[in-house]
Amino acid sequence: MLRIHLMQQWYSLSDPGMEEALIELPIMRRFVGIDLISDRIPDETTILTFRHLLEQNELGGQIFQTVKAHLKERGMAMKQGTIIDATLIAAPSSTLTEAGGRAWRSH
Repeated sequence: MLRIHLMQQWYSLSDPGMEEALIELPIMRRFVGIDLISDRIPDETTILTFRHLLEQNELGGQIFQTVKAHLKERGMAMKQGTIIDATLIAAPSSTLTEAGGRAWRSH
């Protein structure tokens, strides 16, 4: 749950957004150690409950400072980021026609 919380903050994901990212993105499941065959993905309510627990005990800042120090010791840093879907799809190639427009060909 701690790794889920860290990713949620790094990528500015809502609780439902974090649940969806865990369902859709294998790299995120791998980071948090979730195996779809044997593990259950935490739902948004579980993620919310954990986040509130950290907030109530004022642990969020301490955790981030500890992670930041740990990364710095190893010459790394984590910045807030954005997730971009770079899905590749098959598409026909195109060529410019004499008139300057595109002529599409299929393979």
